[in-house]
Amino acid sequence: MKMENKTTLFFSEVQYIRQIWIWLIVLILAGFFWFVFVKQVLMGITVGNRPAPNALIVIFWMLFGIGFPLFFFYAKLITEVCNDGVYIQFFPFHWTFRKIAFREIIRYDTRIYNPILEYGGWGIRKGYRGMAYTVSGNKGLQLELFNNRRLLIGSKRPEELFHAIHIKFNEQKANMTTPNTRSG
Repeated sequence: MKMENKTTLFFSEVQYIRQIWIWLIVLILAGFFWFVFVKQVLMGITVGNRPAPNALIVIFWMLFGIGFPLFFFYAKLITEVCNDGVYIQFFPFHWTFRKIAFREIIRYDTRIYNPILEYGGWGIRKGYRGMAYTVSGNKGLQLELFNNRRLLIGSKRPEELFHAIHIKFNEQKANMTTPNTRSG
């Protein structure tokens, strides 16, 4: 969705992947590839009984020693509520925002969820309860959309997100409803 379509911003939240356990895994993996790269490619000391070719080591070092940590450092979930709907972007998977217009929403409410059991973890996930966009934690806002679709948006501020959607959803609903009754 193009940014020009969004009018007034009523809620904005940016969540980054900052869990220590994830960063330990990422940095241990990156550290291993840095070690192999420095020892074999830069110092010329082969690593292991059957060392990989230097070109392959450079490729893996670039992917896992540099790219993997940068990916996790810059990955973020952006949630915004504007006049015309809810916008979600999970960068770098989405280069633009995904819009959920208020007219698509049937119900919405905050809820506590189990990311592992319900969705198989965090990220962009599909589980037995529908789609989920989550970064960390176990709190979010559940949207029920037309065609029996469900979308969970993870949030560190689910009550504020709920309140913003509630206000704009009801405003739009009131603007769309025109009374068909006559006085007298």
